[in-house]
Amino acid sequence: MRLNTEGIFIKVSGVTTEDDALFSIGLGASAIGFDFGPTPRQISVNAAHDIVRRLPVGAISVGVFRNEMPQRIVEIANTLGLSAVQIDGTVASEELTYVSERVNTVLRSLPSTANHDLVAALSGVDYLVVPESDDHYSLMDCLELFGDREVRTPMIASGGLTPSNVVDIVQNYPVWGVDVRAGVEKSVGEKDPVLLGQFIANARWAFDNAYVERHHDEWPM
Repeated sequence: MRLNTEGIFIKVSGVTTEDDALFSIGLGASAIGFDFGPTPRQISVNAAHDIVRRLPVGAISVGVFRNEMPQRIVEIANTLGLSAVQIDGTVASEELTYVSERVNTVLRSLPSTANHDLVAALSGVDYLVVPESDDHYSLMDCLELFGDREVRTPMIASGGLTPSNVVDIVQNYPVWGVDVRAGVEKSVGEKDPVLLGQFIANARWAFDNAYVERHHDEWPM
């Protein structure tokens, strides 16, 4: 199921505190991402639950999982009432189908080595996050490969985004959204309010002043 958003979708990932979550939404972010997998920004299910229930109406919450059992993904998503799940790492097609049949919305991260055949084989995926790694060079490679009309699944640009380079990405590539993590932090897991505000403002400005034609109306709902 597609998410209900207006303008560009902006996801702030690796959120670990309620203050950062509420501040991100207050500045205009569309979604908050929680890392449930083994990352430096990993958050417990209980801590995420406390944050999710304090988010304002309309705020999107995304649970990010890496190499997790599909049953566990579904359990956490439905227990917390998450808006969507993002699946990183290795996952079998039948596992992806299992999750997509039991949660509202599925985001699937693509490795920098992904190709069109891999994308075409995906089922039950509502959005593609490119790339899986937080690396800007990998992002550029993915956008050059997938930034065409052959890919009908909306793309969310991730990978090394910052307040300065997000303008180029949004203005020149037909992405549906952007996903930022380390690029707006003052330390691992702690967001910088100034960088966060700049990132959101720049992404929105670039979307309104884009050089590339958007084809949102061509994406199947």
